[in-house]
Amino acid sequence: MNENTGILTINVAAVAANWRAIAAHAHPSITSAVIKADAYGLGAAQIGPELYRSGCRHFFFATLTEAVSVRPLLGDDAHCYLLGGVPVGGEADAVRHRLVPVLSSLSAVERWLRWRVESGLSATAAPAALKFDTGMTRLGLAAGELEQLLADEARWLALSPVLLMSHLAVADDTSNPQNKRQRDAFFALGGRAKQLQPGLLLSLANSCGIYLGRDYHADLVRPGAALYGFNPSPESASPVSGVVRLTLPVIALRTLTESASVGYGAEYGGRKGQVLAVVAGGYADGLHRVLGPDGYGLCRGVKVPVVGRVSMDSAVFDVTAALAGGSAWVDGERLTIEVINPDVLTLDVLTARNQALGYEVLTSLRAGRYRRIYQAEAV
Repeated sequence: MNENTGILTINVAAVAANWRAIAAHAHPSITSAVIKADAYGLGAAQIGPELYRSGCRHFFFATLTEAVSVRPLLGDDAHCYLLGGVPVGGEADAVRHRLVPVLSSLSAVERWLRWRVESGLSATAAPAALKFDTGMTRLGLAAGELEQLLADEARWLALSPVLLMSHLAVADDTSNPQNKRQRDAFFALGGRAKQLQPGLLLSLANSCGIYLGRDYHADLVRPGAALYGFNPSPESASPVSGVVRLTLPVIALRTLTESASVGYGAEYGGRKGQVLAVVAGGYADGLHRVLGPDGYGLCRGVKVPVVGRVSMDSAVFDVTAALAGGSAWVDGERLTIEVINPDVLTLDVLTARNQALGYEVLTSLRAGRYRRIYQAEAV
């Protein structure tokens, strides 16, 4: 084992417990799981099956490639959706792997219908979902385009989507009137679609949207960030638990015998008597997003600040306070510094501190060289 490697501990049991808590809150709506981007960087191959064992049957991916790699690990009765749709030429692969593309434009709808006819496949054999825009102005049919499609009943029934969805833009801001505008716009057209196709599933609420109220839940809710420990209800205590711990080994200690500049750019002036710890972990490991501009970690339970610039493979912490009267070794174990944990340095704390999106913090760990440990029991 390489001792100079940070340890990223991921509690998959806690992820599953978070899903169950959200499912209980959203009942009787179906609770799905968004495991795109390798389950937000934490490992879809480990997390997806655990969620399936917990009862989840609807999963969302971003791309065909990531879905194909995880689909065999889920049960035959799992419903797997491709949020980014299906690329030209990828239609047969999507159907073969039982993946449901989310179509977000009229051209995508027409291409899917044309391919399905040419392939001699029914809507049941090659299902699709449909997304329309209610205020995100990103992916999705414009409201007028969906109205056009709904007005052509034969065309709609030829498509027979299994899911109609949209996406809230400001669900984390409960007082923002855009939430209600999007909700009303969604259900106005969603209701018309249900009249044409009663078995159609409607889905609007993301993690924060689930906690805006039951009138946002529709038939299926889509938690993503909340599964991985982000508080989906920022104005109250978090209903979910942290799942990630990142521990970095100290690979060198420097006690300054005189004042000295630290790191690239000589931006930080070290003082005589300071004890500086160099850890294995830098911006190549996503550490810049984790730490932020005023970063710190925990060493022996003591807050220790980052000093100087984060380098590609290392960062420097001032551990003077943590080592006061002690040594670098505790019970024979090398000194370490935690920069994420489920209790104090949570993802919500990091997000608030470094002003980066929590998703950026988490997914930036994907590129790291950390040794991963998956916990099967909630703590």
